[in-house]
Amino acid sequence: MPSVMNVVGARPQFVKAGPVSRALADRGLHEILVNTGQHYDDLMSDAIMRDVGLRQPDIDLGVGSGSHGRQTARMLEGLERVMIELSPDAVLTYGDTNSTVAAALAATKLGILTGHVEAGLRSFNREMPEELNRVATDHLSDVLLAPTVNAMEQLEREGLAHRSELCGDVMVDALMSIDLDTVIAPEWARDGFYASTIHRPSNTDDAVRLNRVLSAFASLDKTVHLLAHPRLQRRLHDFNIKVPQGVQIHDPLPYSSMLKVVSSSDGLLTDSGGLQKEAFILGVKCTTIRSETEWPETLSGDWNVLAGSLEHLSEIVLRETTPVHDNPFGHGDAGSHIAEVIESRA
Repeated sequence: MPSVMNVVGARPQFVKAGPVSRALADRGLHEILVNTGQHYDDLMSDAIMRDVGLRQPDIDLGVGSGSHGRQTARMLEGLERVMIELSPDAVLTYGDTNSTVAAALAATKLGILTGHVEAGLRSFNREMPEELNRVATDHLSDVLLAPTVNAMEQLEREGLAHRSELCGDVMVDALMSIDLDTVIAPEWARDGFYASTIHRPSNTDDAVRLNRVLSAFASLDKTVHLLAHPRLQRRLHDFNIKVPQGVQIHDPLPYSSMLKVVSSSDGLLTDSGGLQKEAFILGVKCTTIRSETEWPETLSGDWNVLAGSLEHLSEIVLRETTPVHDNPFGHGDAGSHIAEVIESRA
């Protein structure tokens, strides 16, 4: 029976790995679940795994935070050790984090079949560490498991079509597995409001920029409920920033509660890649506080609009949308397709 090592480490990867983990079990494949520990706060790790039904990892490397080089090096060392010890037939890595590129580098150097889930995404902004991670991982990996036709076309432009498989998006699987009618929204999420998450360095690591973001949010016509990633909470403290009236700060929520908040809101303000897409699928307007997106499909019908400059944000948020008839992200069977592809090649 082939064994497949699933490598995760950050909040979005726990969500993405859930459908694949279940699909591997359905096919009778032996899964080895490894958590690098890139996100180690309970709200960003254990609570999310419980919420999406991802079992406890077989191995937790406990890498924690650090500079990009130090963190990636510690992951690479730990992952190489467990791969040599356990000799999996295949390794699956997810998305665009340091955990992603470390797993791909360790596995391919050991000659282990390596699959990249969410291959082919590009923001074309090389100042983003995530962009460098995803490009490197695609060119390292043996099997590129693309979520959309756009991703497949990008891989073809880079000469990688022969390694690519169109599988659909595992985030659709995860979203469809949750009955939002049974999820109770927080008390503050029951009147007209905008939901928000901000965590990228381009928005949080400069006090002037972060103040501009919060001021722009405060100028909107409804309260903005900002679910603050630990990175943002540290920056607010370090910069001694006073949060303006009209913006309320909350701790991160479990995945199902986050989806409930987004679906109940009058719009989403975010710099997250995954939430842009989830808002699109849920039929909620998204305004992305960046100048580019790795999910261009979400721009259809003005369901997502880029607002990196923050100019005219209030008008952008109040824009009208037009219907989109096709879902470019698949129909909730991406996990099964990925498991099938890996089993056939392992």
